[in-house]
Amino acid sequence: MHRLLQVGCAIALLAAAAPPAGAEGEPDGPKRIFRDDFIERLVGRWNITRRIRDQEVRNTLSAQWVLNHQFLELHMKDAAEPPTYEALVLIGYSYDDQRYIIHWCDTYGGKFSSMGYGKRSKDRIEFEFPDPDTPFFNTFSWDSTAGRWEFRMESGRKDGTRALFAVDTLERP
Repeated sequence: MHRLLQVGCAIALLAAAAPPAGAEGEPDGPKRIFRDDFIERLVGRWNITRRIRDQEVRNTLSAQWVLNHQFLELHMKDAAEPPTYEALVLIGYSYDDQRYIIHWCDTYGGKFSSMGYGKRSKDRIEFEFPDPDTPFFNTFSWDSTAGRWEFRMESGRKDGTRALFAVDTLERP
């Protein structure tokens, strides 16, 4: 009986000293760095040509990894001085859900900031910003031949169709 008690105590001590179950194998967390060769192509500086409502405007974008390489930060700015539009966008990934997460904050303020989710299909990620009345879609597409990105923004309609809002073409300076 005494021997059984010693073995039981030894097992309990080993269990207490071991890291929490799944700590190293957790799908998400500070030790699971977001590495993505596709999204990595956005890192650096870009010039943006935006076509919006029959107008063409110029913006710039700089992208860098932030927050322990958990998010890619996109800093978009109108090329005008002072800028009339500016946005901070964070793109992360949920390994548990197998989907991208995007946080969009811009000069329109908190009420219009939004969070969306995306899935990759070949050389594109379609982000959906859910809203029961009018979901919004922003599809990031990579053109490997031209070495540029296109961000296609569309408003969803109740009948399931979409209306084009704007198209951004990103090219290296």
